[in-house]
Amino acid sequence: MNIEVVRSALLWCSIIDYGLLILWAVLIMLPHQWMYRLFERWCRLTPEQFDAVNFAGLVLFKILVLLFNVVPYIALRIAG
Repeated sequence: MNIEVVRSALLWCSIIDYGLLILWAVLIMLPHQWMYRLFERWCRLTPEQFDAVNFAGLVLFKILVLLFNVVPYIALRIAG
């Protein structure tokens, strides 16, 4: 496996992960009450707790995507 294949894989992983991140954010913002009622069935959360859990999840996912996809891609671009 050469460096170009790894770069391409990291680029596509970043694009897909950011697409999922945007989808998650849109699903939490637009149909907020519907999503809250859906998840309220499984675990007892107040709306504030639901928002906090989703915000923390979005932040953690974004940091992990940056750490494991975007930064290695940029490093390989600079090195290659």
